Amino acid sequence: MQLNEYQTLAARTDRRPEKTEEGLAIPMLGIAGEIGALLAEYKRQIRDGVVPVNFKQHLREELGDILWYTANLALKLDLDLEDVAAANLQKTADRWLEERTSPEFFDSDYPVAEQLPRQFEVYFGYADAEGRSKVVVTDGRGAQIGNPLSDNAFEGDGYRFHDAYHYTFAAMLGWSPVTRRNFKRKRKSNKAVDEVEDGGRGWVIEEGIAALSFAYAMENDCFAGTDHVDESLLKAVRTLTATVEVKLRSSREWASAIVTASRLWRQLNENDGGGLSGDLERRTIEFLPAQKAPALAT
Repeated sequence: MQLNEYQTLAARTDRRPEKTEEGLAIPMLGIAGEIGALLAEYKRQIRDGVVPVNFKQHLREELGDILWYTANLALKLDLDLEDVAAANLQKTADRWLEERTSPEFFDSDYPVAEQLPRQFEVYFGYADAEGRSKVVVTDGRGAQIGNPLSDNAFEGDGYRFHDAYHYTFAAMLGWSPVTRRNFKRKRKSNKAVDEVEDGGRGWVIEEGIAALSFAYAMENDCFAGTDHVDESLLKAVRTLTATVEVKLRSSREWASAIVTASRLWRQLNENDGGGLSGDLERRTIEFLPAQKAPALAT
């Protein structure tokens, strides 16, 4: 039986087919009630330690009722049940199956001088800037990259090392307008791309994602012992990137990049500096000890 056929046949037994608030409330309450009944049955099984002989039959019946209410609610919302199922499969594949999406790089068709470096090393150290000590990021030759950084907070929280997110996004997603700016790799040969993808709006989008990811990581112990990223954060990322090239990267890739960046930030913060070695071809990035950092070029 096809899902749409089931949806049509299920509608024949609907006693309140109207698309009113009450008509919509009945299937929604029905879904909640049937799930509650299912959980109550399972609770008794756990509590009593006895599996009823008819448990599988009862489970099939409860799942069938949940399916009926789901089909009914979709019908009243003018949703095609097969479209709902297809969209769900696409969403879950994006979250759990898409390990490496295409294109490999977003800048392959541009001159090498406008491409993100396929391998890079950056180091986080301290230097006097604006009358006080700030974190300065340098490349493998000791040349300063970007602006000096501080926590920009009344209480220190290590945000001065948040560029770990930008360099991780570059290494693992092949996307980072901030890294392009810092490495002077903007795609100036294409005025529209330079403005839309590599310009101010792109920087703001990425900084917003970095700030969200940092705040989430702080609430979740920088993913100590887990790789799980809540769907709410990934949904926010998808919303922010809906109009730029990185929208092609999957939720799974974003989750992996956010977890990796958060752990690298922790290493930088705990060591009060250090380096990062990124490889865009392998989509990897790792921590480097501070003693490997070259002297700051003057």
